[in-house]
Amino acid sequence: MQRIRLRYTKRGRLRFTSHRDFQRAFERALRRAEVPMAYSAGFTPHPKVSYANAAPTGTGSEAEYLEIALTAPRDPETLRVLLDESLPTGLDVVDAVEARTSGLADRLTASVWELRLDGVEPADAERAVESFDRADSVEVQRMTKNGVRTFDARPAVVSLETHGSPADRPTDQPCAILRLVVRHVTPAVRPDDVLSGLRAVADLAPPVPAAVTRLAQGLLDEETGTVTDPLAPDREAAEALTAQPAAAATAPTPEGPA
Repeated sequence: MQRIRLRYTKRGRLRFTSHRDFQRAFERALRRAEVPMAYSAGFTPHPKVSYANAAPTGTGSEAEYLEIALTAPRDPETLRVLLDESLPTGLDVVDAVEARTSGLADRLTASVWELRLDGVEPADAERAVESFDRADSVEVQRMTKNGVRTFDARPAVVSLETHGSPADRPTDQPCAILRLVVRHVTPAVRPDDVLSGLRAVADLAPPVPAAVTRLAQGLLDEETGTVTDPLAPDREAAEALTAQPAAAATAPTPEGPA
């Protein structure tokens, strides 16, 4: 059984697609692309697809991941193209590798988010970020199915900073851009929790909902605070396997007796 790991996006209006809606769209794409899927056992078999840490509905993402199991081998890049063509624009399959290591979900330990705050002066955002960084704890509340939950959002935040100025949509209105690196902890600290924290510590309240996009997710490098590509170990393992036959072919053969 071959396993393929995919990275896909949620862009534009498709950011409002729920995870369940994406699952249905992806299963249709698998059928259109005639992917030889492995199926679960039981009375209602389902394609063997493992989803990892999906972004909340309403947020965009450049780095969503899943893994599929196949009953027959396929070239990852060819499969990527077929699936990308079978999905609506905005749900784009942008990377594919054969799984050669274990534990993809274990390598998704942090995310990088961009928060676009239309109507907020960059200087006001900078002051709010400084207040958040200085705080020992930032208690926020979230409504759950069991009622309101209060938790500290500060420990999960690796870094929070203002990041340049918007250039994609020139406008006379102010706009602040924040870059957030957050650990994946329990309970999960989401970008909207950090925005609630900024409101709590600095009274920063954007006049319109923030546009939030996940730029990356992967293994957190604690020394640098960066988030690494979770598919890199699979690519490196594939390159190592490719290099072994080449090295064997070029190795000198031992000379026989004269």
